[in-house]
Amino acid sequence: MTVEEVERYLADLEEPERSTLAAVRDSILAAIPDAEQGMSYGVPVFRIGGRSVAGFSAAKNHVSYLPHSGTVLATLTRQDLAGFAASKGALKMPVDTPIPPELVARLIAARRTEAGV
Repeated sequence: MTVEEVERYLADLEEPERSTLAAVRDSILAAIPDAEQGMSYGVPVFRIGGRSVAGFSAAKNHVSYLPHSGTVLATLTRQDLAGFAASKGALKMPVDTPIPPELVARLIAARRTEAGV
């Protein structure tokens, strides 16, 4: 797992996906600067103590924040989700709209509590 792999993943994306996910990455690193960055299942992942706590991915018509949990997103309110779509394991956003840094920080805090890291 290396930072370079994550940078390569971002570099291979078209705009605006690249800048949107770069902003998500910045928000993740602001919340967990000590996280290990790498790839898992072909997408960027951020780990603490070997446990995955956050990630992101690009798709054809959206980009996603990945909490690496099936329960963390269920803690969000409808107001939190305004403008986004959520499934059990992904928060989907328009390709040009990163999720707010404060929401990323809340999601990471919830995942860290759940994972015990």
